[in-house]
Amino acid sequence: MSARWLLYPLLLVVVGIFATALLLGFAAAMIWPTLPPLDIVTDYRPKVPLRIYSAEGKLIGEFGEERRSVVSMPQVPKPLVDAILAAEDERYFNHKGVDYMGVARAAIANFAHIGPKQGASTITMQVARNFFLSREKTLTRKVNEILLAFKIESSLTKEQILELYINQIYLGQRAYGFASAARIYYGKTLDGLSLAETAMLAGLPKGPSIFNPVANPARAKLRQQYVLRRMRELNVITAEQQADADKQPLAIKNELNEFATKADYIAEMVRQAMYERYKEGAYAMGLKVTTTIFVNHQTAANAALRAGVLTYDRRHGYRGPEAYADLPPNATEETLEDALQEYAESEDIFAAVVTEANAKRVKAYRRGGEAIEISDAGLKFAGDALTDKAAANQRIRRGAIIRVQSDDKKRWNITQLPVVESMLLSADPRDGAIRALAGGFDFTRSQYNHATQALRQPGSSFKPFIYSAALEKGFTPASIFEDKPLSFSAAQTGGEVWEPKNYDGKYDGPMSMRQALVRSKNLVSIRILQAIGTRYAQDYITRFGFEAKLHPPYLTMALGAGNVTPMQMVGGYSVFANGGFRVKPYFIQRIEDGKGNILFQEKPVRAKENAEKVIDERNAYIMTGMMRDVVRFGTAAAAMKLGRGDLAGKTGTTNDFLDAWFGGYNAELVAVAWVGYDQPKTLGRNETGGAVALPIWINYMGAVLKGVAEVPLEAPQGLVGTGSDAVYQENGPRGGESTGETPAEGAPAAPAPAPDSARNQLF
Repeated sequence: MSARWLLYPLLLVVVGIFATALLLGFAAAMIWPTLPPLDIVTDYRPKVPLRIYSAEGKLIGEFGEERRSVVSMPQVPKPLVDAILAAEDERYFNHKGVDYMGVARAAIANFAHIGPKQGASTITMQVARNFFLSREKTLTRKVNEILLAFKIESSLTKEQILELYINQIYLGQRAYGFASAARIYYGKTLDGLSLAETAMLAGLPKGPSIFNPVANPARAKLRQQYVLRRMRELNVITAEQQADADKQPLAIKNELNEFATKADYIAEMVRQAMYERYKEGAYAMGLKVTTTIFVNHQTAANAALRAGVLTYDRRHGYRGPEAYADLPPNATEETLEDALQEYAESEDIFAAVVTEANAKRVKAYRRGGEAIEISDAGLKFAGDALTDKAAANQRIRRGAIIRVQSDDKKRWNITQLPVVESMLLSADPRDGAIRALAGGFDFTRSQYNHATQALRQPGSSFKPFIYSAALEKGFTPASIFEDKPLSFSAAQTGGEVWEPKNYDGKYDGPMSMRQALVRSKNLVSIRILQAIGTRYAQDYITRFGFEAKLHPPYLTMALGAGNVTPMQMVGGYSVFANGGFRVKPYFIQRIEDGKGNILFQEKPVRAKENAEKVIDERNAYIMTGMMRDVVRFGTAAAAMKLGRGDLAGKTGTTNDFLDAWFGGYNAELVAVAWVGYDQPKTLGRNETGGAVALPIWINYMGAVLKGVAEVPLEAPQGLVGTGSDAVYQENGPRGGESTGETPAEGAPAAPAPAPDSARNQLF
């Protein structure tokens, strides 16, 4: 009797199991037809971001919501596979999508409250969830997840499923897939990872935010130790390997150094070009764009620009704190962080809020919890702002938001973000390949690309193009012009009286064209333009890539009163550098799709091959000789510190010191530097192209030409003499008929503009 009663519970259990199985079977039969098709995994097309590379193949930019690098299973090292399986699914190759032993273990552990709450999702189930399902924790979703796992296992091999997982799983820091995570966290490819690094990455799928080594290094270390322990228990590593890996520090790569160099402006140019061509697909189809940028050139350009701008800024004194925060007496770290929230950092220039200040010492808080102290030489730049004499809006006191910078001895100094802007652009004159483009002081502060967007007056840096036109008209470097005052009446100009002057206000009488260029004599340049005709000059400069409409046919053209972009100036100087050929500056070499197929390959025009010859090679040679003299003993003589004899160039300063320029080159590299304010205002008395822009150019060229042999200037046929003393064998008008316009001493053939029209404008 008692035995019969014992059978009842057993029967109930069996019936319950059978009923549950029937119910699950019925549910599965109902749900199975509604499951989504597996096209998304059988024809896997991941969202791979747009990646931008230097000419050497180094990553310099990336755009896309998901950072992902797709790899195939043969590219995945075995230790990484072992680590992933140890952490996530040790019986992966022995189940059909659902690990029943794992489910039972998790159920028992969770029921008995043994350790942290456990799950039983296999890698296949995780793939199903990541591709098809939400993360809501409901019974329906779990059933769908299990059924999808069965369906995936019936359609794909284990290797294919694991490959999907390795490429798709989210691992923090916007990294999708292990190859991307290896690059972002360690700056390595998968085959370059150590065992310690492998274990850390393998621990991330469990909780990308909880175990993120950037945000939670302590938790990340614990998770790494768990993965190493599981690998040891599964005998895929030895005890010695486990111990060695455990001793290694996390050593996470600083994400600020993710790219080989800072190239935000050129990366943005590429992004815009790719969006124009591929629209939104540009950010997900895995495009690989190889640019013409050289990493060492870009790095040198960035450093030269920032050093030059900061040097100029310091010359003009400390402007005071950027703002003031109202700090309570016992300000907490949270309060201090809030005070700094809206102040972005600029590379090595950091925002800080002052907590204590007197004439001898300043204490401040820097974002991230660092308390710093500034004293002695670190206060020198802002010393006046620490005295009682300082104006209320310039005084450094508690709550002041200041900028600080660490010197080479790790000492903090008070500094400030400059208001002035700058640009440096370089290219190979033989084919127009851009080698460096620093479009502004800091891209995070202003995305306005001065190299391509800013139309500014070039000042005297435009004179070489007028002198080149004069050579074509039959003049020579030895041609004599008067350096003495000129005056144009209101009747002649159609506006106001115009009395142009030399920069230094001095006049030296008769001098050669060569001397006038070397000394940048404005009055001689005007007389040269009078002699050749403004209409002729306006047409002639289009040979160099300038737009005629931006250079009205007035005598002010001789002083660079038209408008140019730095990109146009680089193209113009390239004509002189390459012997008279017009090359088009370009920045994209090649575009590839995610599979390596070439979608676009640039076919640049090359000087002396397929480029258009726009000026006589003798003209280019003579102009280079004259501009070498500018560098040897003229307004750019400071460049002689580089110790090279193959450099040529011209300084430029506009009216009221609104713009400072220097354009220079040798046979293999052209570079143009510019400094000015976005809303034009004076840079200050004596802040000329030679004082402000030239130092930037010198620092850049000194870095990139170090150890590079000089390129000799070979004289073309048809010349008598060498360098700046050369003349055409048969001297006479070149490039067109005489315009019949009035020669040097007469009034201008076309109305000269009023002085205000020679001022800068920014469009």
